Amino acid sequence: MNAVLVDVGAPATCHPLTCTRNLADCPVANRPLAEAQRQRLQAAGFGNDAATGARLFLRGDAWLSVALLQALRSSQSPTAVVTADGQTLAHTGTAPDVSPTVAILPADAESFAIRFPWDLLRINEILVGALAESRIEAQVSANVIIDGILVAGVGTRILPGVYVEGKVIVGRNCKIGPNCYLRGSTAIGDDCHIGQAVEVKNSIIMSRSALPHLSYCGDSIIGERVNFGAGTIAANFRHDGGHHWSRIRGEVVDTGRRKFGTVMGDHVHTGINTSIYPGRKLWPHVSTLPGEVVQADKETPHG
Repeated sequence: MNAVLVDVGAPATCHPLTCTRNLADCPVANRPLAEAQRQRLQAAGFGNDAATGARLFLRGDAWLSVALLQALRSSQSPTAVVTADGQTLAHTGTAPDVSPTVAILPADAESFAIRFPWDLLRINEILVGALAESRIEAQVSANVIIDGILVAGVGTRILPGVYVEGKVIVGRNCKIGPNCYLRGSTAIGDDCHIGQAVEVKNSIIMSRSALPHLSYCGDSIIGERVNFGAGTIAANFRHDGGHHWSRIRGEVVDTGRRKFGTVMGDHVHTGINTSIYPGRKLWPHVSTLPGEVVQADKETPHG
């Protein structure tokens, strides 16, 4: 059976990331989401897009487990995967519209709708967590400790005092260190700088961004060409240990995450010693003042 990935454009519920790119182009594990979805379809035995015949139609804002994809490929009649709240993630058939007589497969625990930015963190955790071995094409200095798995691209320099714990991907032409700490399921894009006394944990850092010194970034998504002023802290934990919330189009939404930091659009610049409350988002081209405490989403540049 062949598969069709249905483009969903740039949903507003994924702002600020989709202010400047389609959801399909948002990176997970250092590759566009759509590429990761297609690779998953291939792993489940699906062929490329086909113009006619029985096909799988997978929404571009859906993530399905390989097991569920294989169940769909084996189905003998039109079948749809539906979440507990009634959202159709994918279906088999001959047309993009779901048949009213389609059989229903409930979404399993590893299949979900990509509704909000933090859903990309969940996918990143799945993909980076699946890494089985290191692949290091970077230049690694003495006194670097790799306590886990590291994938690092050509042209990247990893300087003395860097400690890598868990599974981490670093792109091409990056400067990592000296004396920084990378951990969790972290993916750092191309041409990034993670510098002195910086800790990055379980985050997506997009290409050409810089966290040069004395900063913490945990469970966060950082857009392209972002610069952290020295001492910028993206907090990710509540004192009561509860789930974090975030505002989406004016409504408070439970993220379902006990650890969640910030989401920054492209070209954000933070002033020195900026502190960001968990779950707060900064839109493209926003900046903060030195010492600013970000208690609410910032949508207006320089506001």
